[in-house]
Amino acid sequence: MNQKQKSIVELTFMYLVIILTSIIIFYPLIWTIGMSLNQGNSLYSSSLIPENFSFEHYKWLFSEQSDYLIWYKNSMIVSISVALGGSVVLTSLVAYAFSRYKFVGRKNGLYVFLLLQMFPVMMAMVALYIFLNMIGLLDTLTGLIFVYLGGQIPFNAWLVKGYFDTIPRELDEAARIDGAGHLRVFWSVMLPLAKPILAVVALFNFMMPLFDFLLPSIVLSSQENYTLAVGLYNFINDQFANNFTRFAAGSILIAVPVAAIYLFLQRYLISGLTAGGTKG
Repeated sequence: MNQKQKSIVELTFMYLVIILTSIIIFYPLIWTIGMSLNQGNSLYSSSLIPENFSFEHYKWLFSEQSDYLIWYKNSMIVSISVALGGSVVLTSLVAYAFSRYKFVGRKNGLYVFLLLQMFPVMMAMVALYIFLNMIGLLDTLTGLIFVYLGGQIPFNAWLVKGYFDTIPRELDEAARIDGAGHLRVFWSVMLPLAKPILAVVALFNFMMPLFDFLLPSIVLSSQENYTLAVGLYNFINDQFANNFTRFAAGSILIAVPVAAIYLFLQRYLISGLTAGGTKG
């Protein structure tokens, strides 16, 4: 086999992999969109391409008969609080301290952060439930936010610290010569340069609470406090049993804020990947 034939075989194989991957990714999405536009509630009577498509399920989600908007609001409160509070404030402060200062327990603290990532989340579920019950935050969005923040800080701090380490310390020193204090250096020098990695962390922190089902199902018990994942689960399990078409419509709408956040942060994400490949 000559070089030209080998290149054709390799190119054909690459295209086959791309086509197969595209089918695996897009086929369930197309089915979900088609199901949400089908009339009726049954999964088995739905078709990939509806003969008489209808937006009745989307209209029902926004009607007074549905609690979907309440669940949507709850999910936005949790996701935005975790994304902003977790990535921009807490994580960046922790990462800045570990990146720029030497203090007692710094090395061991980093090892503890790494060690915490080795334990599965399921191991902490019972302890978290008991703890939230003890402090009176069980079945509250506040308690759920605190759990997400505490769980995401170790891993995110490692990511942001690694990025802070690539920023030259000469910039810090130049700012201090001009009279800037610690917080001024952090706010005016470090944060603007770390926008790409903060955008990545913010996106992940926003998405995780929005799509998570396990933790909210344990912490939240009141229907008015449900997040989208728990609320939509009731569409096919509780009083709306086998209501797959409304479930599909509600699932499609979850992608709207994620797509909006991604488009808003896209330039930072791209620059973050570029910087990550050239720095260091």
